[in-house]
Amino acid sequence: MGMTYEQYRARVDSAHRIVFFGGAGVSTESGIPDFRSTDGLYNTKYDEPPETILSHEYFMTSPQKFYRFYFEKMICLSAKPNRAHYTLAEWEREGKLTAVVTQNIDGLHQAAGSKNVFELHGSTLDNRCMRCGKSYSREDILRDRPSVPYCECGGMIKPNVTLYGEALPAAAVDGAIEAIRSADMLIVGGTSLSVYPAAGFVNFYRGAPENLILINKTHIDGFKNQLNGKIGELL
Repeated sequence: MGMTYEQYRARVDSAHRIVFFGGAGVSTESGIPDFRSTDGLYNTKYDEPPETILSHEYFMTSPQKFYRFYFEKMICLSAKPNRAHYTLAEWEREGKLTAVVTQNIDGLHQAAGSKNVFELHGSTLDNRCMRCGKSYSREDILRDRPSVPYCECGGMIKPNVTLYGEALPAAAVDGAIEAIRSADMLIVGGTSLSVYPAAGFVNFYRGAPENLILINKTHIDGFKNQLNGKIGELL
């Protein structure tokens, strides 16, 4: 079932503890492809599917192939925050929004000014040596492309992103659950809600059912209150 923009706006106006839960669709308006659209990563031509390449096992056994894909498809230095990112940052400054929970790894929420961001899948901006733990920026590891980046100690550098087969970061999980539990409105945006365990976080919402809202380009069955369209415009 849909809802009108006027109904949505009235509910936003009356909310005081909004949490936004977002996926890849939030960043597509910044020029970052999502995974499941017609031109997304799952429809590009590689020897192996992205689920295989972006796995812990593949990273450990085929780091050269992993980084070839990672440098080409997962890092977009030209991407800038869009209207969705800036609107959420503004709501936080106004004291209306308490947290952003994101499945994205691009750091665009922080670039727009958001402070309380829980990154369930990590970030491409942070990279760590697997031997000594030294931190490297995205620009640091890009200097080594297309080669595998190594630390000065000789250890291989790994992006601080959650790969398939890895556990979600505990601090981000705990913070996200607490924020969602205490929210009086949960806006879910730009996600197919098909990637678990992250998609299951919606179940921690305890607020009014009418304040659980989905904003997505396409309709998703089973979601009572939803607006379909560009998230930057609707936010």
